[in-house]
Amino acid sequence: MADIAFDQLDGHIWMNGEMVPWADSKIHVLSHGLHYASCVFEGQRIYGGKIFKLNEHSERLHKSAEIMDFKIPYSVEELNAACIAVMEKQNLTEGYMRPVAWRGSEQMGVAAQKTTINVAIAAWEWGSYFDPEERMKGIRLRLADYRRPDPRTAPCKAKAAGLYMICTIEKHKSEQLGYADAMMLDYRGYVAEATGANVFFVKDGVIHTPIADCFLDGITRRTVIGLAKDQGIEVVERVIMPEEMSEFTECFITGSAAEVTPVSEISDYKFTPGEISQNLLDAYMKMVRE
Repeated sequence: MADIAFDQLDGHIWMNGEMVPWADSKIHVLSHGLHYASCVFEGQRIYGGKIFKLNEHSERLHKSAEIMDFKIPYSVEELNAACIAVMEKQNLTEGYMRPVAWRGSEQMGVAAQKTTINVAIAAWEWGSYFDPEERMKGIRLRLADYRRPDPRTAPCKAKAAGLYMICTIEKHKSEQLGYADAMMLDYRGYVAEATGANVFFVKDGVIHTPIADCFLDGITRRTVIGLAKDQGIEVVERVIMPEEMSEFTECFITGSAAEVTPVSEISDYKFTPGEISQNLLDAYMKMVRE
């Protein structure tokens, strides 16, 4: 995709049940979702004219909204159909899709019980989240300053807009320092995730990954765990302390945007992208096109 502002792209966006010209898909500046982050979203990939794990994404959008105390006014089946319609309207065979739901502008203030729930779905061409030529070399991460919050302080099981404030801050810091991304610890000091992707480590042929108890148990995360087990690789979900990273030989992150991306460095900890990372990357890229 050309380097152009997203509001300047061509095409249509599905918005509240209708296809709207891209430039006309606007919201009011006093929308509750903008001021108070009462907004949930999904990110899903289009491969070969099919939306990968579409139903799981639509179900998660509903669940996120429920956690945020509002109801999506379209069923999972209706969302699925709308996503497919957008893909076809945009004539996309490869790309990225963003369903989003937010509270409208009928009420301003913390309370928002009178607001309308709006839903939009946009899709566009989008390649690798990280430089594809650098992928198997492994990207470089730094340890973030902010931490993933305690579940008692934030709706961490929702894919909610407000949870990404600290991710943007840390992503910017990382890029300014020459890194691709940041690795975040959780509120207890355990290894958690990158700013928009789950993390896996390899030691002695076994995969280790943090327990997803205060961050999203990603759809790609679950998919890759399944692929690893299909290959006979043991996967251990457990608490991982930062200092343990010195013991791991491989590291990779997963997500709909990131797909499967090897990591070569997290601050002072070094990794060598190897056979397990490569095999899971290959298996994942094959699966999304089946």
